Amino acid sequence: MRPDSPAMAAPEEPLRRRKVRNTGRETGSPPGPGRDPAGSPAHLRAGTFWLTRIVLLRALAFVYCVAFLVALHQNKQLIGDRGLLPCKTYLKSVQRHFQGRIGWDAVSYAPTVLWLLDWSHMDSNLDALALLGAGISSFVLLTGCANMVLMAVLWVLYTSLVNVGQIWTRHGEWK
Repeated sequence: MRPDSPAMAAPEEPLRRRKVRNTGRETGSPPGPGRDPAGSPAHLRAGTFWLTRIVLLRALAFVYCVAFLVALHQNKQLIGDRGLLPCKTYLKSVQRHFQGRIGWDAVSYAPTVLWLLDWSHMDSNLDALALLGAGISSFVLLTGCANMVLMAVLWVLYTSLVNVGQIWTRHGEWK
């Protein structure tokens, strides 16, 4: 800076040194427990997204919970054993299309957990998937706590129901 020019608004002292000097601590001293260097509580400091995370997880859990409760209420009538378009018939037709084998091609065409379950009681399988999804999503909704495993399980369960739902769950027709 030239000596004859007016002073700039920003001081030449680094920001870190100014913050430490204003809090009354020495530069090398660590912040107190549960506090960041600026002196505010750790859960409120800038750069953390705890509130966003909780709101987003609860909102997503609410959507999953509603979807699984709707599935629990409607699956037997729509895709159950005596439903309008039974998913057992759909899975058998997919299996026939791939020469009777349940291999990678069939699973990638219609990815669902139902490939692994017994098809003789499809109504109870559909109810179990919907109840498990509703239970996990209710837990996330009430506690606000989730990890990648819980969210992946919710996604797999929902995808399993949507992929055997045929016309009832395609293109946003799930009502």
